[in-house]
Amino acid sequence: MSKAPWSLTITAAVCFLPVACLIQCLTPVAQGQEQASKATPEMSDEQVTGPYDVVKGWPKPLSSWPDHENWTWGAVQAIFAQNPNRIFIAQRGELPALKSDVQDLISSTPSTPPKVVDWEGGVGGPVRLTVPIPGLPPRNASTGPTTSPGEPHVKFMGIAGKDFRWEHLIIVIDAQGNLVEAWTQWDKLFKRPHRILISPYDPEKRVWIVDDGQDVIFIFSNDGKKLLQTIGTRNEPGDDDKHFNRETDIAWLPDGTFFVSDGYEGTRVVKFDKDGKYLMAWGKSSKGMPYPPPPNYFNLVHGIAVDPVTRRVFVSDRSNHRIQVFDENGKFLDMWPLGEYAVPYHLLMTADRHLWIADGHGTFKILEYDLDGKLLYSWGTWGPFPGQLWGVHQLSTDQEGNLYVAEVLNGRAQKFRPKKNADPAKLVGQQIRVAWKD
Repeated sequence: MSKAPWSLTITAAVCFLPVACLIQCLTPVAQGQEQASKATPEMSDEQVTGPYDVVKGWPKPLSSWPDHENWTWGAVQAIFAQNPNRIFIAQRGELPALKSDVQDLISSTPSTPPKVVDWEGGVGGPVRLTVPIPGLPPRNASTGPTTSPGEPHVKFMGIAGKDFRWEHLIIVIDAQGNLVEAWTQWDKLFKRPHRILISPYDPEKRVWIVDDGQDVIFIFSNDGKKLLQTIGTRNEPGDDDKHFNRETDIAWLPDGTFFVSDGYEGTRVVKFDKDGKYLMAWGKSSKGMPYPPPPNYFNLVHGIAVDPVTRRVFVSDRSNHRIQVFDENGKFLDMWPLGEYAVPYHLLMTADRHLWIADGHGTFKILEYDLDGKLLYSWGTWGPFPGQLWGVHQLSTDQEGNLYVAEVLNGRAQKFRPKKNADPAKLVGQQIRVAWKD
């Protein structure tokens, strides 16, 4: 007689067990199911996105636009939320879309399998390395000879129409991720759009765009139809009252006075009155000095924020891995050493008077500080997948509490929505809005 399948044998045996024994056997399973039903994501989640959920599919793919089937985002330099339905984005042109999903492209591209090269970087001589490096994304959208144009220290070899398209540099996206405005009439005006801002104290909601590639700041009407003012001298770098040297960011006082961080090549903060008249500047170059340099010396002045209550000015001294704090006339007040790996890209002063820092390629985190320089909270991890971060170049929040990030290296914008029951103290606060609300 042939033997019954083992599964049937076990089943039959169980059927003849006493009821009490059967209950005892099944109780651990029931208990496990009950415990599982009580489990929540907060109990075990690794908190990659902190107190937020990433809104996948926002914005909608650039390839979904007419005549864009083969194209995707370039280096996304800037993002600013006027309101939940009007999000400004600046990018350095468009890049060719990649065929495969990013998960399949981490180690190599389909058309270029990894190869072994001899690299003249070993201490004892050439070292054999695999290129592309396994585990890394296939493309840095910002840095490289054939990616987004505009990096001044890169020998650019990209071919227009093939490796990039200089189109859709300034766009507006709605809450669902749709393209609602395209300022393509200004594409030829820009060389390297670096930051988009609206002053909290301007009822006209004029749009300020920093173009460090041309050493100027452009001010547009809110609808983008008119170029109202240009501050600086186009394509003439300098360090006097009429020139910038690759300026990077702007911050305002309630009376309209504003400060410019100047910048990639410049090593100063410049102060203007509300009409754009030069008032003063401070700062010197720390290049070549022993590390850490003394106060008031800078190496890559990349971000700036102002506390409207005390009128203190917070400056990202990026390559010196620190924040310097001054009064509004340039008197040094404080120094925050952030650690040797910190690379503070953007500073956002929120209405609750906390300072949020985007660390672009040091720790890759979003960090919250009080105004005495104490680290309160941080989240974020490096990567190309939704919710991960690489090269966060600007932060912005809308009136509903959503957070937006512009990633210059990943080449994308992302939207984060507060998790249900998120701790408000861990959410990036409201942007300061005084003269306008929507």
